[in-house]
Amino acid sequence: MENSILYSKSYAFAIRVFNAYKFLSNQQREFILSKQLLKSGTSIGVNVAEANGAISNSDFPA
Repeated sequence: MENSILYSKSYAFAIRVFNAYKFLSNQQREFILSKQLLKSGTSIGVNVAEANGAISNSDFPA
C-alpha cells in the first residue's frame, strides 16, 4: 500500500513544504509561521500512514 498515489502525493507535498521552510529561513523573513507551516505540512503523511495502519473499522469513530 506504500506505493499508493496518496503516499506519493503527501510525500511530494512534504518535500515542497520543507523547501519553502528552508527558503523562508535562509531569507530570514519569517520564523513563527514558517515553523508552523513545516509542522502542519509534514504531518499529512503521518496521518495517512496512521489511518492506513488502522486495524478495523472500530478504529474510525462514526
